[in-house]
Amino acid sequence: MTRIRKAVIPAAGLGTRLLPLTRALPKEMLPIGDKPVIEHTVRELVASDIEEIIIVTSGSKDLIQEHFRPNPGLVAQLREAGKHDHAESVQEVSELAHITYMYQNGPYGNGTPVLNAYRILGDEPILVLWPDDVFVSEVPRAQQLIAAYETTDAPVLALMPMDPAESVRYGVPIVKEDLGNGCMAIGGLVEKPEPRNAPSPFAAIGGYVITPGVIAELEEQTRRWYDRPDGEIYLTDALNAYAAEHPVYGQVIDGTWFDTGTPEAYLKAQFAAALTDPTYGPSLCRLADDLRAAMAGETGPDGQPITATPASFPGWAGRWSS
Repeated sequence: MTRIRKAVIPAAGLGTRLLPLTRALPKEMLPIGDKPVIEHTVRELVASDIEEIIIVTSGSKDLIQEHFRPNPGLVAQLREAGKHDHAESVQEVSELAHITYMYQNGPYGNGTPVLNAYRILGDEPILVLWPDDVFVSEVPRAQQLIAAYETTDAPVLALMPMDPAESVRYGVPIVKEDLGNGCMAIGGLVEKPEPRNAPSPFAAIGGYVITPGVIAELEEQTRRWYDRPDGEIYLTDALNAYAAEHPVYGQVIDGTWFDTGTPEAYLKAQFAAALTDPTYGPSLCRLADDLRAAMAGETGPDGQPITATPASFPGWAGRWSS
């Protein structure tokens, strides 16, 4: 069995659901805590012993590369100013991983960047992680996927339990057999089914181990697209086609998943990161309590209404909609 050493991060999406915030700022560079979302993804891969990362991007996202590039001038300036901790953190980011960048080229769809990257990665299994997901777990999501692949020697999808009412938002796996420890044999995915038609209580989320057989299905999809351009190239379609003839597995991820791809999800992720910050969390928790009390019309010990920073900022209302 070939050890998984390489990973792909597709990062060419426009982030239209987060406009106007993403008008100039790539959605992958939005902060969660003190790091952009994509840095959380890169760190997860590094913690899972991935040696080479390809970020597939577009021409409007140079800030991603700028974030990870060496910046000796800034490091020197910070050290001269006595800000050694900041200098070390800036240098550490540029030394995190061996990262290669390439532009997405081909039909629309999330299968195209995987195929773009695979052509320079070689004939071996790879990890694919979306850069708008953040997982908080003792064992990184990527490491859990690798462990499942090492057990099954087959493609693996990351799964999470879902509220049945949320099935219309996700690909839902057809579970053929529960193998224990969260690992399941699956027969494919049903995209965004109505709750009554959902084949299982799990959602397929942003993480895959992709094998050469799935890549062959992507190549066939793309060939057919060029013969008759219509629709988009989806990784899930390739997985479904592969699952019709070969074993495919899902691994329920042990941890907490924060999606940052919609306004509400992004705000929740940022809120959770802020409240758990060891330095600022306690004061932010107090602010949250005060805001909740003020909005509920509660009074303090002196009988006076509790007041706090206004819960609505100028220009906020109506700018975002999920």
